Amino acid sequence: MATQTASDYSAADIEILEGLEAVRRRPSMYIGGVDNRGLHHLLWEVVDNSVDEFLAGHTDTIKVILHKDGASLTVADNGRGIPIDKHPKHKKKSALEVILTTLHAGGKFSDKNYARSGGLHGVGSSVVNALSEEMVATVHRDGYEWVQRYKRGRPTTPLKKVKPFKGHGTVIFFRPDAEIFRRTSFSSETIRQHLEDISFIHAGLRIRFVDETKGETYELFQPEGIRAYLEKLTADEKKKPAHETILSAEKDDKTLKTEVVLRWTDATDEQIRSYVNGIRTHAGGTHLNGARAGIVKAFRNYMDVHSIKPKGVTITAEDIREGILGIVSVFLGDPMFQGQTKEKLNNPEVTSQVEGVVRPAIENWLNNNASVADAIMGRIILSARARQASRDAVSQVKRKTPGSRKNSLPGKLLDCRSNKPEESELFIVEGDSAGGTAASGRDSRVQAILPLRGKILNTESIKIGKALSNQEIHDLVETLGTGVGPDFDIRKLRYNRIILLMDADADGYHISTLMLAFFFRHMPELIRQEKLFIGQPPLYRISVGNKSMYALDDMHKEEILASLPGNRKVEISRFKGLGEMNASQLKETTLDPKHRVLLKVEIENHVEADETFHQLLGKDASQRYRVIMSESALADDLDV
Repeated sequence: MATQTASDYSAADIEILEGLEAVRRRPSMYIGGVDNRGLHHLLWEVVDNSVDEFLAGHTDTIKVILHKDGASLTVADNGRGIPIDKHPKHKKKSALEVILTTLHAGGKFSDKNYARSGGLHGVGSSVVNALSEEMVATVHRDGYEWVQRYKRGRPTTPLKKVKPFKGHGTVIFFRPDAEIFRRTSFSSETIRQHLEDISFIHAGLRIRFVDETKGETYELFQPEGIRAYLEKLTADEKKKPAHETILSAEKDDKTLKTEVVLRWTDATDEQIRSYVNGIRTHAGGTHLNGARAGIVKAFRNYMDVHSIKPKGVTITAEDIREGILGIVSVFLGDPMFQGQTKEKLNNPEVTSQVEGVVRPAIENWLNNNASVADAIMGRIILSARARQASRDAVSQVKRKTPGSRKNSLPGKLLDCRSNKPEESELFIVEGDSAGGTAASGRDSRVQAILPLRGKILNTESIKIGKALSNQEIHDLVETLGTGVGPDFDIRKLRYNRIILLMDADADGYHISTLMLAFFFRHMPELIRQEKLFIGQPPLYRISVGNKSMYALDDMHKEEILASLPGNRKVEISRFKGLGEMNASQLKETTLDPKHRVLLKVEIENHVEADETFHQLLGKDASQRYRVIMSESALADDLDV
């Protein structure tokens, strides 16, 4: 076995990345990935800077232009304009150049200029610059127009005073770098919807979106704020409200501004969107935890005061929150986000602060709306009884006892030993070969394996009865235990996670798409309740001596190779499918929760997802042809 000596590792092996080179070498650390979501994140970073000017009271209008090429954008505001005078510590550079070329440079680290801001890391604009093939910053300030151009994070021209100008503001043009992103074409619908969300969260902010690719302009202005937003969500989600009056809670003090709107619907899921300083926190955080706790405590207090004690049933927090559709928006001076992409708020003090706003507001609302309160309480009790009935059924028919439920499960299912659904997970794999490897590498106590034989039925345009006549679909439904369609009951789900694990090739992608279409059409609650995931097996193994590293795709492979010393012998092997991996490799890379990568399946826009599945898998082949032709630029990315 080869061993590494001290002489193999010296000062020459230590790399120092200058300027914004670190961002270009590891873009995923700053924008979450180089996929479509990461591409659009560049725009959100620039827009958020303009929104911060609105929060500071210095702008009321933002204009976003998607240019005709679909791959470049301009964001303009009428704020103060980025400072263009020389920076005191970098006397040869203007403040504008420092901000756009230096990580952790900005005016938002203190509350002197921005009391409440979404961009507190000081890396947003510079990251966009680093990952753009071209950026042009135009500043209107001090009676003049100033312009400076950049390329891949470096200035290509000095800051120039162009002409006299009456007014103030900042205009940023940027074109993402095709060397970084797999695709640089923006979605006009994604941009429009995101900007519309912002206009709801920031009541009074005017946003104009000019879509030059379609020749359309949208004026987005929502003076009623998140109340109007909740009405829109209710209509978009096609949920029937249990009460027309919207419950709201608001408070604004020196440390925290809280806005919450809620209503109960006839749905069986809980859906509360959360925002911090106008930024959507997809993973929630302490502000959402505080709102959820406040809701539950308010109802428990209401039940105690009014002596509501239903017999034979215990009401849980899930029963109280079932059917809620709501929005939680907070503004604070020093938010602690989890990661640069700001998916989750971590400020511990916010939980009690938001709870202290929500709980008394809901209690007052319930006491002042007795008839509505009674209707909601009736709904909660019915929900609790349904959960109790489900628990009783589970206890009477043991999930894994011989001679009962297990006998009705598919014979090819390799079930786990655990009787606790909350700790179990199901891997749906492609073919018996991969199923055998996964079975050998799994943790048989909590991990179950269901192999599929070939491609499942396309269920996009057929009725559920016909779908269930397909053996693979029937086995899947029986394994999950929830029923399907109108009979679906997520409380009967036998596993906490369902993970699609397919080969990283065209057939694997096709099977995953067919599976996603089935779940979207007939089991959407699995997606809403965050139970469905896609596993990410590696495509390459890179061996250096006795050490092995794994790459998810070609770009990941190149990143790993670039990080290795140039004098080491490197062996690269490609996995054509899961069946080519041995059990220990599959366990290490894809099955073990400590090392694996899972993509959570989410429905960001139900209408857009509905249209996409209809185009790709529907009966109308002409729509599929148009999609294929319009997306032909992606052909280079296909792995066939």
